Amino acid sequence: MLSAVGAARQNGYGFGPLLRQWRLARRLSQEALALAGNVSPRHMSFLETGRSRPSREMVLGLAEQLDLPLRDRNELLLAAGFAPAYLARPDDDPQLRVVNETLRGLLAAHDPYPAAVVDSGWNRLIANEGSRILLAGVAPALLTEPVNIMRLTLHPEGMAPRIRNLGEWSQHLLHRLRRQAIGANSAELAALREELAGYPGVEDRPVVVDDPGRRIALPLEYESEHGTLRFLSVTASFGAPSDITLAGMIIEYLYPADDATRDILTGRARTG
Repeated sequence: MLSAVGAARQNGYGFGPLLRQWRLARRLSQEALALAGNVSPRHMSFLETGRSRPSREMVLGLAEQLDLPLRDRNELLLAAGFAPAYLARPDDDPQLRVVNETLRGLLAAHDPYPAAVVDSGWNRLIANEGSRILLAGVAPALLTEPVNIMRLTLHPEGMAPRIRNLGEWSQHLLHRLRRQAIGANSAELAALREELAGYPGVEDRPVVVDDPGRRIALPLEYESEHGTLRFLSVTASFGAPSDITLAGMIIEYLYPADDATRDILTGRARTG
């Protein structure tokens, strides 16, 4: 189903209706957004009805208060008659090359533990050597570029048969994907989530923990040919990015959750 924001985009609505749909998507009243954006409630009403036109600075300020992804901030600027503020640099841009080299260095330094860089749609951009231990037995079709990490993890021909706590782990991933889809008003992420929820063994229900203090974090338990591996997942992203491509990048690190996992991975790295 197309979201209200998606419908506003598809129908080519102007700044006012698009602003209103984003405000409603964020569950804010006109008064609340006006206060956060240092705008009078009356002027906010006029902006949404088209009786007033915003300045470029006001559009950017409201987009910041709405916590819009950079691509959507550009859409809001275009709808108001202004040029986009954020661009996606080409791969051969010198600054982006430096970023990619830095990312490869970070991932290599994380070996022999798995790590990968993904884009906003969870498509793999870079992965380190340590990630290979998770790919044994995965169907070749799932490793054809672009490789979607979410699909690779939960697909019945992917990692799923070897994930010992598939029910809990799939709950965690679907909950995360749902929040991302809502936050970005992304039809693509919503469709991906719907696809994953239909896979066998995947549990699509609210995450409820009876005893929140019984463990530090939910581990990924994976049955490899070298033994059971238990990982804790850590996510990192770029602070204050001003490039659309960079803003969508996420770095996923997997750290050993116990000594046995650490020993297996370090021993494997020593023997090659």
